[in-house]
Amino acid sequence: MQNDSAKFKNEFKKRLYQWVLQLIKFIDKLPKDSVCSVMGKQLLRSGTSILANYIEANSASSRRDFINFFTHSLKSANESKVWLTLLRDTDKGDKDELKWLLDELIEIANVLASSILTLKGKK
Repeated sequence: MQNDSAKFKNEFKKRLYQWVLQLIKFIDKLPKDSVCSVMGKQLLRSGTSILANYIEANSASSRRDFINFFTHSLKSANESKVWLTLLRDTDKGDKDELKWLLDELIEIANVLASSILTLKGKK
């Protein structure tokens, strides 16, 4: 039986993975114009980086390394917010999907930020 912390980590990893899957599907459906091509590639890179850095943190060699991977994950989340917001504000992509992706990303970023503060002993 998992303790609450291990259960939360496992659920968060699944939630993040599902978000990335939805992001990939969203990007794949974007209009095939030059703007969406550039922003889609940037979003794909930053969005998948959130998950990749979170996974890497789990095999970090030190506490400092662990915090650094979480920090990179949060930075990628913040960058992804910019691309999603730009797509929303330029009327590119499905509005409902964009809303869900942004709302979910804000919650994911809040968890990452809170975790970093806890790890640094500032919370």
